[in-house]
Amino acid sequence: MTASTRAAHLAQLNVSTLRHPLDDPRIAPFVELLDPVNAAADGAPGFVWRLVGEGEGDATALRPLGEAVIVNMSVWESQDALWDFAYRSGHLEAMRRRREWFERHVEAHLVLWWVPAGHVPTIAEALERLADLRSHGPSPRAFTFAASYTAAEAATPSEIPTPAANPAPSQVSEAVG
Repeated sequence: MTASTRAAHLAQLNVSTLRHPLDDPRIAPFVELLDPVNAAADGAPGFVWRLVGEGEGDATALRPLGEAVIVNMSVWESQDALWDFAYRSGHLEAMRRRREWFERHVEAHLVLWWVPAGHVPTIAEALERLADLRSHGPSPRAFTFAASYTAAEAATPSEIPTPAANPAPSQVSEAVG
């Protein structure tokens, strides 16, 4: 691990547009998965922090993009740690069922970016990164798993490097979500 890698953590934001309100019986299976999936995240290797509403166990009450859109934001020690949780844990089963509960997004719905270790990103910061990705495509400021950048590359934004390869391109597409 290099010094720049130790000094940075990976933040992620994903947004999902609900097909029905959270209290609708058709969304109940998703709601029932919230606590176990969040507990799994909290205990996952490399997990640092996740967004929760005040006095809540999750972020579903926070609606910065409108009543039908829920957000999930977290920070991880590395891209590998986030990848392993998202695609190699029980979280994957919830993702496989996402079309039952969420609309398909036409625009980018997931954004990754590097933050200094110890920094807790704000929702405003995360939404700005998502807007940047949507407007300009992947860059060291805002990227995806398929077009990722290292913490070292992000530390020198004046030099726009070629995106790194997806850690497991055969296991996920950009349409996840």
